Amino acid sequence: MRALILKAVANPPKILWGPFLPTLINLALQFPLMFMSIGVLDINPIFFLFSIVGVHAGIVLYGAKEPHISTMIQAYGQTHRVSKNLYKVKGNKFEP
Repeated sequence: MRALILKAVANPPKILWGPFLPTLINLALQFPLMFMSIGVLDINPIFFLFSIVGVHAGIVLYGAKEPHISTMIQAYGQTHRVSKNLYKVKGNKFEP
């Protein structure tokens, strides 16, 4: 059981050799933009394919350097909340 936990921590999930969350964000942004541009502006989709592959290559390279980028993005989203301070001070003070 311990080996499974260590393997999951050491090897975060990947899609096409890239970190899970940045790859999904890339595809979720570029595919709708590509289809809208094809429909509205009648643009050749080959330009967007080069863009998708280029950005994905950058994500793969950055993912090789920092494999836990998906976890870092999720942690930032959970901890970056504005708190209501009880006392007049500068910055966030996490007081009950």
